[in-house]
Amino acid sequence: MTTLPPAPRPCQYCPYRLDVPSGVWSAEEYAKLPTYDRPTPEQPAKLFRCHQHDHDSGRARVCGGWAGCHDGDELLALRVATIAGEIAVETAQAIRDYTSPVPLFASGAEAAVHGMREILNPGPDARRAIDKISRTRTDLT
Repeated sequence: MTTLPPAPRPCQYCPYRLDVPSGVWSAEEYAKLPTYDRPTPEQPAKLFRCHQHDHDSGRARVCGGWAGCHDGDELLALRVATIAGEIAVETAQAIRDYTSPVPLFASGAEAAVHGMREILNPGPDARRAIDKISRTRTDLT
């Protein structure tokens, strides 16, 4: 799979964005977010890819919210992917340098708490988001 740098702005329904309704993603997805807040040696070694970009094409972007929320110099996944040749050095640098143009939660833990708050009863905005994502992400059905 080809891994691209983050998009210029995190996707419309990125779980790291402050303006995304609660309850859009599954509990399993929200549970991943705080794991990247841990000290570097305790983090997942897998890159956090965008939830909405080209999952079926063999090309995926690194999540802009993930890149904007976390300090790239401290991300174990970024180090491992670079050493393993999974991403180009230029892509790794773009992730380290990334600044989100939209407000993000200050940590993965904050984003996860927000996302889980209404997971059992998503509001109307979250339901619209879920419907839209379900139409475009055929791998989620």
